[in-house]
Amino acid sequence: MASDNTILYFGPGRAAPSEFIARFAQENTLEVEAVEREDEVRALLNRTFPACVILEGDSNVEEILELSRVLKGDVFTGIVPLIVMLSDRAVTASAEFLEAGVDDVIRADLSERERYLRLQQVLRRADRDVSVHPTTRLPGTNHIARDMQARLVANQQFAVCYADLDHFKEFNDRYGYAFGDGVIRMLSKILRDMVRGLAPGGFVGHIGGDDFICILPLEYLEVTCDEIIDLFDELIPYQYTEEDRRAGYFLGKDRRGNIHRIPLIALSIGVVTNQFQEFEHTGQISELAAEMKTYAKSLPGSKYVVDRRHQSPMLPTASAEDEATLAAPDQRGRPAEMNT
Repeated sequence: MASDNTILYFGPGRAAPSEFIARFAQENTLEVEAVEREDEVRALLNRTFPACVILEGDSNVEEILELSRVLKGDVFTGIVPLIVMLSDRAVTASAEFLEAGVDDVIRADLSERERYLRLQQVLRRADRDVSVHPTTRLPGTNHIARDMQARLVANQQFAVCYADLDHFKEFNDRYGYAFGDGVIRMLSKILRDMVRGLAPGGFVGHIGGDDFICILPLEYLEVTCDEIIDLFDELIPYQYTEEDRRAGYFLGKDRRGNIHRIPLIALSIGVVTNQFQEFEHTGQISELAAEMKTYAKSLPGSKYVVDRRHQSPMLPTASAEDEATLAAPDQRGRPAEMNT
């Protein structure tokens, strides 16, 4: 299974990676996972985040060029560094691969030292890319803002879902940050898999900590949020000890030293759409999404709250009447949508 210390290699028509790639991997403490078919490349990238993907072409230039376009054109696989290595017979295709969005093209007519350094530089750039969160390898705030802006410019109807964990700090205090990171990674995979499978054209980003943003075409909002919450509630109990899981809580102290029952982690999602109101810039959306997330966290259990107000998003908070409307549960036990 490819991981962040793995080079995912695909060389159509080649029996194995070249000696150069094998030596580079060994000297940089990386493993090489070679696959024989391009559908295996896509399947692995849908489930894992390797350190990079290397495509090596000779007579199959068109095949790997098309694969490059597919991988770099996908919001999920496009963040994985993609390197194309071309033989002497294919060096003239360099510009086409760069146009397709690959991170670097390493030609056979370059010296071995330059080829080696180019590979190293791609990995170093990926490590220091502040737009990708190091824990989840999901796009960060810059990518989130760009995705929102592109949808605004295109006049798309979409929903911005701000997801956050309830009682996560207490979980970290009890179980330690390593287990906390495990919960963060679990949530990132749930969001990524559900959005990818249920909301074509959707996007998932990681703001930081336990805060995530999902941007969905409006028609996929309800089914995607329902499935996210259902799957999260099914999996989160298994992050606890059997004793805590059976009890459904553990005893913990607040900042004043008072002992309380701490429920299992829940998932709160505040949702903002442009169905009933227009936004001039992404800052308005972000502010309103944060407001809705805060309101969702004030309600018990896992839930999502959709803002369907017709008023200006410049208003900083919901009114008391709004909150009374929100408090009425719907048939699934989740809070009703905000309407004014």
